[in-house]
Amino acid sequence: IERDVRQLTNVGDLRSFQRFMQLCAGRIGQQLNFSELASVCGISVSTTQRWISILEASYILFLLQPHFENFNKRLTKSPKMYFYDTGLACSLLGIESPEILALHSIRGHLFESFILADLCKQYFNIGKRPPVYFWRDLNGRLEVDGIIEDGLKLFPIEIKSGETVASDFFKGLTEWNALAKRTSNKCYVIYGGSLNQERTAGNLVSWKTAGNLIEEIRKETVVKKKKQTVKKSNTIK
Repeated sequence: IERDVRQLTNVGDLRSFQRFMQLCAGRIGQQLNFSELASVCGISVSTTQRWISILEASYILFLLQPHFENFNKRLTKSPKMYFYDTGLACSLLGIESPEILALHSIRGHLFESFILADLCKQYFNIGKRPPVYFWRDLNGRLEVDGIIEDGLKLFPIEIKSGETVASDFFKGLTEWNALAKRTSNKCYVIYGGSLNQERTAGNLVSWKTAGNLIEEIRKETVVKKKKQTVKKSNTIK
């Protein structure tokens, strides 16, 4: 990374850059604040923005934008920061074994980064820009980890690192569906266990099978479009 980034931009203080990378890893899953990150690292805001841009271009990290009905607002609100490679993030954080990771305070955010990065890669693999966002209400009380916007259809996703299903796994999705006035059959909880199950509150998806989720979502969108076309054709007749 140090070699590649140096080929793209002039990193004069390598130690500051190393510290910057570690600070970024420690902020996985958090909303990005350029001023705060620059202050802690001891560099300028412009340098912080330039380094983040280079790391994005190098596919080291990615910024998840917030979802709004008003598209312009997605460009003005703070995004969340994630790493494509959670192994790299663990290395930067000094997490050297599964045992350490299991007890680490950032374990949930690393798992979240792992799943969201994989969802983005599923879109990259079919030649599509990932329409993946997160959602948070104005006061920060309610948040949904991922929103897939496929066509005109929205698919909310919650990500839980726990291996055992807890009663509150679907709470955020239930509240989001109520606010959005949408049905719950096309929302998902991706978790650290091995069970796949359809529930009243939504679909439970194991991380082991989440690699096919975008394909399933796109099939659902295609089927819906075909049904709408047939219905429209019958109406015209």
